[in-house]
Amino acid sequence: MRKVILLCTLAVLMFACKSTSVTSTNTDRKAQVAMKGNWVISSVTYPGSQYIKVNSFQIADSECFVGSTWTFISNNNKGNMALTKAGCSSFNSPITWFVNNEGQFILKVLDAGIKAKKVREGYILYVANQSETSFQLIDKIDVGGKMTDVVYQFQKN
Repeated sequence: MRKVILLCTLAVLMFACKSTSVTSTNTDRKAQVAMKGNWVISSVTYPGSQYIKVNSFQIADSECFVGSTWTFISNNNKGNMALTKAGCSSFNSPITWFVNNEGQFILKVLDAGIKAKKVREGYILYVANQSETSFQLIDKIDVGGKMTDVVYQFQKN
């Protein structure tokens, strides 16, 4: 079964959307087990960050994700994310996630009381530089016709 997810990002008064599909739903258990536990985003980087603003996951400015805490439970692909940075709106939500055999990290942010199968929208990022104490999730966004990587750096908590 092929899934299509619509991902939108706002950058410098440009509205960029991308239709991305999950080509494999077979999970990479090794990558998932390595993500098990509590993590903190230590940085969010992308070229031109002084000129453009990225609205990460349609929740908040990417800078608000620095210091956010994430819990990944690998045996049931559930977890939680919480934004608590001073000067940003606080946000806390359950998530569901998995890593497929192609290195794609599939994320759904859930509303309270809504089951994951009812949520039709999500995000596809790419796993990179995974170790026991850190990993990166990379989102690809279109900024003025040029694909740009947004790198979320995770550190084990």
